[in-house]
Amino acid sequence: MDLTHMFIPHLRKHQKSPFKAVMGNPTLEMINMAGGVPNPSTFPLLQIQAKVRTSSLNPEQDGILLLKHTQLNGSTESLNELLQYNDGRGMASYCCFLRQFTQTAHSPKYADWDVIASCGNTDSIAKAVSLFCQQGDHIIVEEYTFPGALSNLEFAKIKPVPVAMDTEGVVPEALDTLCTEWSGSSPLRAIYLIPTGQNPTGATMSLERRKAIYAAAQKHNLVIIEDDPYYFLQYGPMQERPGQLSAAEMKKQLLVPSLLSLDTDGRVIRLDSFSKILAPNLRCGWITAPQYMLDRLQILNESTILQPSGLTQGVISRMLNDVWGFKGWNDHLCALRADYAARRDLFVQLAREHLAGMATFTVPTSGMFLWMRIDLGAASNDPTAMPRLLEAMKKCGVMMAPGMPFNVGTGEASAPEPYLRAAFALANTDMFAPALTRLARAIASIRDSVLPDKQPATKPICTPSIQIAANGSN
Repeated sequence: MDLTHMFIPHLRKHQKSPFKAVMGNPTLEMINMAGGVPNPSTFPLLQIQAKVRTSSLNPEQDGILLLKHTQLNGSTESLNELLQYNDGRGMASYCCFLRQFTQTAHSPKYADWDVIASCGNTDSIAKAVSLFCQQGDHIIVEEYTFPGALSNLEFAKIKPVPVAMDTEGVVPEALDTLCTEWSGSSPLRAIYLIPTGQNPTGATMSLERRKAIYAAAQKHNLVIIEDDPYYFLQYGPMQERPGQLSAAEMKKQLLVPSLLSLDTDGRVIRLDSFSKILAPNLRCGWITAPQYMLDRLQILNESTILQPSGLTQGVISRMLNDVWGFKGWNDHLCALRADYAARRDLFVQLAREHLAGMATFTVPTSGMFLWMRIDLGAASNDPTAMPRLLEAMKKCGVMMAPGMPFNVGTGEASAPEPYLRAAFALANTDMFAPALTRLARAIASIRDSVLPDKQPATKPICTPSIQIAANGSN
């Protein structure tokens, strides 16, 4: 299905940059004096070497990643090629691996799909949205969602329209009703969502839920922007003993199929990132979509970032193609899932002990977040209670993200909702119990506090010796 008619007007006609349109693609026989391109002989980097775990299942075994400047490095381009200008599609070896991996992981059901390199999902969100929305338009989003996406929309003056969620994410019936009854100034063309380990709620859509969301998108002709950085951090139900599932046992667990894998129309733009599964500041990821959509995204890349760092792409390509291969990459992902499962199990176990009667939550089956509704007791109706809780938490030396920045429908005059997002990825596991103990003290102090118009207690709430960061980076 061709959705070109849904692009914003100036992207409906595919045009290359005027310079590239005139110059075309130089051949090897040509003496190329057209571009403002430096000679590789001036590049001071002659060789890059890094030590890499050959398999996360065998951490005692390390491999050497080597990039030489004038020759191919296994499947990967020479260092000179990686350091030189390139087009907005991405390095060939990098995209080749990710194309094969996407085929294996998702098996897209239509023929003309492909991948393009990205600078991670925050940049990808802005570009994917800009295909279909411009200033003054509306886009559907989950009622609690990634603040980075909301910042992108605010900057572009695109208005988010929240849709209700439950413990599995977006409610299909709510999405259908929203679209059916929509009477806004611009049509609804797209929905942005995080279907796995959702940020901030930790919700993961079941296969049945994903099918229902896709059916609603078909009914109302919506493009789905599938932001899925936590997809490969699925680890299933809670275990009785933390760490019970090994990386080898994780290989036996099937992942919930992606929305991309259900897509028969070519209406899903899938965003993947290495930020949560390799390292955040590599600033690399990939977008999967129909070819004609990627052609437009290539134009957007070439007018902004050009492409992600060639050096970073080269390091990732060399590691995935030649040092790890598909087996080593799968071993790494399974080891990550086992680690996150153990962290989740321990954190939830301790939260049940330390926050009994103070917080309710649904146990996540993916990702890195526990989304908690805090019971503030008699202070629940006090609009100052959550801000005071955050201050009390700071004094106690524990940080978690409040729910308000994630809430699409929260106005400035609204009382902050009693939600906290705890990220159990960063803090050492021996800090989980102290963090939850401090949170419990902070909650108790608000529950027991006098009303703001009376004299507050003078004794200190906590006297922490260390600060525990448990909120994550975004």
